[in-house]
Amino acid sequence: MYWRPMCTFCMKLRFSLLFTSLRYRKVNIWKDPGAAAFVRSVANGFETVPTVTVAGRPMVNPSRRELLDAVRTYAPQRLKE
Repeated sequence: MYWRPMCTFCMKLRFSLLFTSLRYRKVNIWKDPGAAAFVRSVANGFETVPTVTVAGRPMVNPSRRELLDAVRTYAPQRLKE
């Protein structure tokens, strides 16, 4: 999950994922210029976060449901049993 501090959308998505079995890694785009460049490349030049990739498919500001549906479809191994 690409995120940045004080982003309420990021906080909302991260909180909603606390009660799921999804395993993910957080990348702060303010500390990683390459990550910020990637986010801009998939978000029409903007640093829109949260941005998530599921099996190489970028998702810009996905809902919890959209994200979990994509994981079940493209990367079910990312869900803990």
